[in-house]
Amino acid sequence: MAKNRAVKRTRSAPAGEHSVGGQTEPAEDSEAAESVRWLNEEELHAWMALAGMMSTLPAAMDRQLQRDAGLTHFEYQVFVGLSRAPERTLRMSELADFTAGQLPRLSQVAARMERRGWLTRRPDPTDGRYTLVGLTDAGMAKLEASAPGHVSAVRRLVFDSLSPAQVRQMAQIARRIVQAAGSAELH
Repeated sequence: MAKNRAVKRTRSAPAGEHSVGGQTEPAEDSEAAESVRWLNEEELHAWMALAGMMSTLPAAMDRQLQRDAGLTHFEYQVFVGLSRAPERTLRMSELADFTAGQLPRLSQVAARMERRGWLTRRPDPTDGRYTLVGLTDAGMAKLEASAPGHVSAVRRLVFDSLSPAQVRQMAQIARRIVQAAGSAELH
């Protein structure tokens, strides 16, 4: 069974320690460690590739948007979420869900974008406990000016090296991972 673990006890590691990615670390709880379903080699390589992508792709998107549009990727996501909403308006909590951002961060970003004239915030007239965020014409113009460079970067960094079948698989895989991560937060 130990041969199926991505994290294995090694001959070079003293008793009570294990190797993680070639690094020797103390085992925290032998019983807990024994009950873990360790990653096999194929899963470990897939996980390392995914972890690398999760680090490098957002950074590349941020660099492109900062350089070409003076925006962060998070700000761009705010623009996209609002542009797709009816009347280009969402409750702040719905926008936070769309951007996968926390409300305090979104509030800070929204305030900065509001000062630039790209969006407005106002109490929801149907329920004053909520804040509505609306995309202004100036905000829509900023999104439209920023989109071509961003889409070109996404195409170059993601889609140009994939077949149509791989694109479909990637979408399916991403949806499953997002769904699993969302349900994991409930536990």
